Amino acid sequence: MTEAILSGIGQAIKQKLALEDIDGKTVKSVFSVFVEQMQNVIRYSAEQEPEADEKTSVLSYGLLTVGRVDDNYFVTCGNKVRLEDQPRLQEQLSLIQQMDPAGLKALYKQILKGEVPEGSKGAGVGFVDIARKASKPINFDFMKIDEKHVFFTLKADI
Repeated sequence: MTEAILSGIGQAIKQKLALEDIDGKTVKSVFSVFVEQMQNVIRYSAEQEPEADEKTSVLSYGLLTVGRVDDNYFVTCGNKVRLEDQPRLQEQLSLIQQMDPAGLKALYKQILKGEVPEGSKGAGVGFVDIARKASKPINFDFMKIDEKHVFFTLKADI
């Protein structure tokens, strides 16, 4: 996955949602969560290889599902991560998962005012932003692949 691929898929998702006559807030939320999750794959996937294109330094692997059950949309993303990153991710996501909207908003503002977390390639607000746009608590899981890696999945219902 590259930023260029992300952009193309993102536009296709926006167009598809617009054709389904979905309200603007839902379209914006689905698109925003899609972008945030794909950026996580691009930046943090443990499965990457150099890209031949001068504009892209690496090609990252992961999966993404955007779907609908009845009138509710969901965005699920998965990618291989290092086993050593699992405890930090699990702690961070468990905390976010238990927060109500007011708590998520306060945490979001706190992170924006603070420094970028160690090892982060962004402001560190991605998971919080996803949770804020979700209609219910986010779901996540880790499945061991080998001695050094787990497969990480994150689902947000919109």
